[in-house]
Amino acid sequence: MQCKYNSDSQSSQLYSRSKEALFFSCTNKSVEFAISLPRITTIPFPYFLFLFLFLVRSIIIIHSVISNTTLAMASAASPSEITSIKAFAESNGSSPIPSTYHSLTEPRDDVADHLACSIPVIDFSHLTSHDPQIHASTVHQLANACAQWGFFLLTNHGISEKLMEEVMEKSHEFHNLPLEEKEEFADKGPLTAIRHGTSFHPQAEKLHYWRDYLKVITLPQFNFPHKPPGYKEIAFEYSRKIRGVARELLKGISESLGLDAESIIESTGFDSGLQIFAVNLYPPCPEPDLAVGLPPHSDHGLLTLLTQNGIGGLQVKHTGKWVNVNPLPNCLIVNTGDQLEAVSNGRYKSVMHRAVLNNRDTRISLVLVNGPDLDKEIGPALGLLEKEDPLFKTMKYRDYFEIQQMTRFAYKSGLDEIRLN
Repeated sequence: MQCKYNSDSQSSQLYSRSKEALFFSCTNKSVEFAISLPRITTIPFPYFLFLFLFLVRSIIIIHSVISNTTLAMASAASPSEITSIKAFAESNGSSPIPSTYHSLTEPRDDVADHLACSIPVIDFSHLTSHDPQIHASTVHQLANACAQWGFFLLTNHGISEKLMEEVMEKSHEFHNLPLEEKEEFADKGPLTAIRHGTSFHPQAEKLHYWRDYLKVITLPQFNFPHKPPGYKEIAFEYSRKIRGVARELLKGISESLGLDAESIIESTGFDSGLQIFAVNLYPPCPEPDLAVGLPPHSDHGLLTLLTQNGIGGLQVKHTGKWVNVNPLPNCLIVNTGDQLEAVSNGRYKSVMHRAVLNNRDTRISLVLVNGPDLDKEIGPALGLLEKEDPLFKTMKYRDYFEIQQMTRFAYKSGLDEIRLN
């Protein structure tokens, strides 16, 4: 094909070597098109320019279609290939989620909103009061909360609002790091010091959960990521203050069971025990009625202390109904774990809870699980067995933890392993 410009007639002469027609073609991967034009011998320059621009625009449109198709194929990655639900959600937009994320096994509308205001509230400053009457009254409230709910809100806990905001901000910064910067923390097992991942074990799971996580063992030895800057120092201070609050709560719980204040702390080796610092991130989900952040489960430790970024989603099961948890400003959310149910010989139940999703806001929960010494044999407190038979056999906490992690979210499967009746 030749293009010749005639300056005398101010027109362009377009010649074709073909006697029948002029063909333009473009091939990009599997896409091919052709434009057939009638045989033309002379085209005024403005029309030639229009034709040229039309062809360029057509090529651009087809290239865009191919690019969008490639992106769509990427966003439709197999769930086992998803290494971050945050990154997937950002690329997937409002498109339907993969079917393996249809993990909501109980309806969201089975919620008793009228019970939300009945969640117990414990004033920590009253528990630590030197006034015997105030202290005794709060111990009684603590006993009722653990026996009836296994769950309560803790106010006046002594941890500054500034520190709580800082640790939440740094936790968000960690999850916003590029994926390649978090690869060194890839999850290699439940007792790995620092682990980052999504769902639980996407390669092996049939159902997947809409969350990314960071989990760090902060006691008995402190471990923590070196990024983002300042996170490690803030997390150290926060984790130690949480441990102090948990210790005081266990003293009150011991008293509520009729035991010495230090009984549970000593029998479980709490002062050399395990603490896991976990940050769960739940991005907006386009189909929140199908997916779930975390399914119904109980925690493996003694006490779990939690705070969140102001976005709701935590639900606790009470009298067979799910109850939304609407925390008070600057409060901690506390729930009892499997080890406390065993130590109390079943008087205090480890509570079932779950994390539901929304399609608008990212929710972040900061969870600190406080447990016994990993090498301690844990079972019902001896002081309770003077008047009642044991409901649980003893088991080393390390073994219990591994069983609970292997079965993950089977309904209290760990406790079933040590239950005697």
